[in-house]
Amino acid sequence: MQALTGVWASRHSEELKRGITIKLGYADAAVYKCPNCDKPQCYCTSPTCPACGAEAEFQRAVSFVDAPGHEILMATMLSGAAVMDGAILVIAADEPCPQPQTREHLAAIDIVGLKNLIIVQNKIDIVTREDAIRNYNEIKKFVEGSVAEEAPVIPVAALHEVNVDLLVQAMQEYLPTPKRDPKKAPRMYIIRSFDVNVPGTELEKMVGGVLGGSIIHGSFKTGDEVEIRPGLPIREKNRLKMHELFTEVTSLHSGGGAVKEAMPGGLVGVGTQLDPSLSKSDGLVGSLVGKPGTLPPVLQEVSLDIRLFDVVVGSQAMEKVSSITKGERLLLNIGTAKTMGTVTKVSKDYLEAGLTIPVCGEADDRVAISRRFGGRWRLIGIGTLKA
Repeated sequence: MQALTGVWASRHSEELKRGITIKLGYADAAVYKCPNCDKPQCYCTSPTCPACGAEAEFQRAVSFVDAPGHEILMATMLSGAAVMDGAILVIAADEPCPQPQTREHLAAIDIVGLKNLIIVQNKIDIVTREDAIRNYNEIKKFVEGSVAEEAPVIPVAALHEVNVDLLVQAMQEYLPTPKRDPKKAPRMYIIRSFDVNVPGTELEKMVGGVLGGSIIHGSFKTGDEVEIRPGLPIREKNRLKMHELFTEVTSLHSGGGAVKEAMPGGLVGVGTQLDPSLSKSDGLVGSLVGKPGTLPPVLQEVSLDIRLFDVVVGSQAMEKVSSITKGERLLLNIGTAKTMGTVTKVSKDYLEAGLTIPVCGEADDRVAISRRFGGRWRLIGIGTLKA
């Protein structure tokens, strides 16, 4: 079965205790169903039913994108949201709801157009029944009128694995695997890129750069020639110019193992013949991978239809969003790419901007618009690319 790409979207409590998740993390999991047990006990994540010990039936594979919740990493979180088919918004029961990061995550879910959503009310084991109910009511009030208004709220004590079966059931019922067109030209968003060679590796044993991401449509096979666009940034005459890269797919990894063909859904590791210095340290994040000649154009400038929010997302003070002005510098997220845009023309619902880092994009792509407040980028609106 095709895999679903999901996300654990809000992790601010754990980050403050353990340190911040700087990069996007991701992991694969499998969903099983026991033929003997009733719902929700029949759902599990292992081939053996934990309730009765019977052999469980495989349902589908699921990939989780772990997006950082901390407010200073909003751009990274938006890059992760671009490859999601559904979202799991995790809200801690021991904190008032909403936290600034939770507002940002819900806004991001709306910006990228996600419709399938589950809310997890975690840490119910460390609060009283009355506090858990109060927190639940805060959650329901927070999501009123939003894309999450009809989303189920699953109370969970993750540390003790309480209601995990109920959560897996909700994933099966509320986060369906979307229909995809395998006949389209293959395209993949890059959300991570690596040099997997350890220091001191001998030259003849080195392997090419590895790309991590999610296939949107079509499929890739080992041996395919692919293009990476916009590709490599090179400064020429005080201007940053992008150079597309061409390489061959040498290996594919999906679902925890090597495959000969990778399909849409889930997260994929693509081995290439690229010089690993080009892919190390997420050097190619934001680019697209596809068959040569099939990718969107590289944009030095963008024209956007825009919709500004009433208030700044993620701010404790809930400042009102003022109009965008000509000459203003904004942070723009397009797909998994982020770039700075200097506004050259603006009206109430339209703007044009020159980009410091060119990006790939086509008409109707969604764009997240952020403005700097006190040293941090905050979401102020959403845009749609015009042809």
